[in-house]
Amino acid sequence: MGRTGLSRKELSRVEVMGRVKARSLRLREAAELLELSYRQAKRIWARYRVGGAKALQHGNCGRVSNRAYPAKFRAAVLKQVQARYEDFGPTLAAEHLASDDGLPVNAETLRRWRKEAGWWQRQRRRKPYRQRRRRRTLGS
Repeated sequence: MGRTGLSRKELSRVEVMGRVKARSLRLREAAELLELSYRQAKRIWARYRVGGAKALQHGNCGRVSNRAYPAKFRAAVLKQVQARYEDFGPTLAAEHLASDDGLPVNAETLRRWRKEAGWWQRQRRRKPYRQRRRRRTLGS
């Protein structure tokens, strides 16, 4: 689910380095625009020349988190939820998964997984019924 796009900072660097490439901007001016030292601008310029815009993207972008649950565990949880707890809300389902099935998972994580699988939509609360009374006539 990781983001793979460029951040604002990276996009501005790409735009400025594109201007350097087009020779409408000098590297020293680019460094000032990006609020970097000349040496750091040179390093960024070298990376940009070799790999283009993709080279300025952060290295961890798009990678799976080290804290993420294994895909096998996620599949087991979702299979169990679909089989036994489909009509439960995420909080109750998470409690039952932990106690009955030995699959401890946070309720918010379970909510997110079910939402991504298309099995959960937020239940909107209806507004309380209210019947307004008629306005009083003035003068009587």
